[in-house]
Amino acid sequence: MDDERPLHGVRVLDLTNVLAGPYCSYQLMLLGAEVVKIERPGDGDLARKLGPEPGLNRAAIGASFLAQNAGKKSVELDLKDTADRATFETLLNGADVLLENFRAGVLSRIGYSWEVLHRINPRLVYCAISGFGQTGPMRQAPAYDQIIQGLSGMMSVTGTPETAPLRVGFPVSDTIGGLVAAMTIAAALAGRARTGKGVCLDVSMLETSLSAMGWAASNFLVSGVPPEPMGDQNATAAPSGTFHAADGPLNIAANRQEQFETLCRIIERTDLLTDERFAEREARKRHRAALNDEINTALRNRPAIEWERTLSAAGVPAARILTVPQAMELDQLKVRGFLTDLEFPGDPDRTLRVTGNGVLVNGEALRPQAPPPLLGEHNDEFKATADEVTTP
Repeated sequence: MDDERPLHGVRVLDLTNVLAGPYCSYQLMLLGAEVVKIERPGDGDLARKLGPEPGLNRAAIGASFLAQNAGKKSVELDLKDTADRATFETLLNGADVLLENFRAGVLSRIGYSWEVLHRINPRLVYCAISGFGQTGPMRQAPAYDQIIQGLSGMMSVTGTPETAPLRVGFPVSDTIGGLVAAMTIAAALAGRARTGKGVCLDVSMLETSLSAMGWAASNFLVSGVPPEPMGDQNATAAPSGTFHAADGPLNIAANRQEQFETLCRIIERTDLLTDERFAEREARKRHRAALNDEINTALRNRPAIEWERTLSAAGVPAARILTVPQAMELDQLKVRGFLTDLEFPGDPDRTLRVTGNGVLVNGEALRPQAPPPLLGEHNDEFKATADEVTTP
C-alpha cells in the first residue's frame, strides 16, 4: 500500500536526535514519507547509545534508537565539512521537509538560517523542534523531557498530594512535541500544494505540553481554579478512577448519571442511588472517598476481568490496569496490526518488534517496511547521487 499512504513521494531530511524529532519523523515515515537521517559521522543519533542492553548501545543500535527509526535511511554528513555541505545542499534542493531539534539558532549559526534554506529550496517546509521555541528569553536554555514536564506544571498535578510532584512515567512532552510537529508538517505540505511555497515551523515543547494538559490548564485559565494532584482519581467526575477488584486494580469512569446508575445496579448496590451523598454529580464529587469505599467493597467479590467485561458490555467504561508487557499482548492490537516484526539490524537470528501509530488507511495498518538503519548504511546511495548532480 506504499503509494496509497498520504505522504507517499515526500522526502524528509531528518537532522534530529533522541526522541521528539525522531518520533516526529517516524510518524511521517509511517504516513509514507521517505525519511533520510542526516547523522554525524562516527556517532550518529544520540539514541543509538541509549537503552537497557549495553551490547546494542556499543553497536550503535540502542533500544531507544530502534524504537523510533524503522523504515528510515541513514547518511553520515559533517555539516562543517565543505564536501558534505555540498552534498547536504544538493539533498536540500530535492527535499520537501527539513526537520531538526537543535537548540535554538544552532542551524543558523552554521550557515543554514531559514532565509538560506528558503533560497536553496523555496518549496521547503522547515520544522525546528526545541524546548522553548526559537524566540523568547528561554530560547537558549537546554531542555530534556523532564525539564519541560516540570516547567509546564505537568509534574505538579501528577501523583497524590503526598507524592507530587512526580514525573509522568514516559517521555510525554517529547512525544507530544513530536506529534504536534508531524501534524504541522503535514498541514504545511497541504498548504504548499495550494501556494507552492514552503514555510518555517517553530515548535515549542513547553507550549505543546501546556496545550495538551486539557482541564488542568483550562480550569485555571477559564475559572481561575488551579489544579491539584489527585492520584488516580478524575477531578471532573465521581466515581471515576482506580478501584480494586478481587485480584487487582480496575479503572472505572462512570462520568454520566446513567453510567453511575448502571454501575450501582451491576454491583448490586442500588441503595447508593438514594443516598443523598451520592444522588447527583456534584454531591458525589464532594463525597468521593466514601463513595469509593462503598464501590470497592462491592467489587472485591469478582476478578477485574469479569467486571471489565460486564461493565463495558453495559456501557460503563471499565478496564483492568495492565503492565506494558500485558498491554502488548492484547488481542485488540493483534487484530489491528499495531505491532510489526522486522529483521533485527546486524543480527539475522533476532527479531525486532516495533509499534505503529494506531492509524489504518483504507483498512490497513501503517507499518514500517524496513528495519532501522545502521549508521551510514545509505551513504553510497545519497552521496553518489549528490556527486552526480554537482559534478560539472
